Amino acid sequence: MEILRRLRAAHAIVQPDAFAVARVRCPFCGPSLLVRLSHDEHGIRCVRCGASAIHLSMGGALNTHVPDLARRDAYELSARGPLVAHLRRVACALTVSEYLPEANSRGGVRSEDVQGLTFADASFDLVTHTEVLEHVPDDARAFSELHRVLRPGGIMLFTVPQHGGERTVERARLRNGTIEHLLTPAFHRDPLRGGVGILAYRDYGRDILGRLRAAGFDTPEFHDPPSLAPWYVSRTVIIARKADS
Repeated sequence: MEILRRLRAAHAIVQPDAFAVARVRCPFCGPSLLVRLSHDEHGIRCVRCGASAIHLSMGGALNTHVPDLARRDAYELSARGPLVAHLRRVACALTVSEYLPEANSRGGVRSEDVQGLTFADASFDLVTHTEVLEHVPDDARAFSELHRVLRPGGIMLFTVPQHGGERTVERARLRNGTIEHLLTPAFHRDPLRGGVGILAYRDYGRDILGRLRAAGFDTPEFHDPPSLAPWYVSRTVIIARKADS
């Protein structure tokens, strides 16, 4: 069933003129083939584990910055996919969640709003998430909450779409419970909601590092993973640490 699901997903995005394949070492599953099915990053997949370009970038960053993953209690802001499977195999312990505003849990997966997490202070050594913070109305609260649940010396690795400029562009804001659009609304695909798009509140610039510092993180930085193939499009991973004391 999983193979059929992957084949259907591949067929939906394939662009024949973009097809390329290369032998690589996947950070999650080891020796594998990397295939490109379309010209954008969404068309890049590891054949063995199905990891996307974003997840492959996260895996490379984990290997570089968290060599002691087996001793880390991890929290990931999603409940499925190759990154979750890798953390479940390797990390000391793994907690996962999704944002499910209509329920406290679904299928055994807890619902968490990153703007107000229910975990105790200093619960985790590692926090990971991909393509989440651009959809959060108050990202300053979210960064503060993520800093709060990290233990001293803990580390956070994540990705967000970045437009390449210095300053973050605010696209929308929430005022008195109502969304106010500052620019033409932009929606990103959300697989949890049957393809219904999820609103992007902002397009991040390089000043995201300043936002992390304002939330208390120590020396945040950008990590650009090495290329796995000449046509491979990696994603910049953001690394943020909580001071030891």
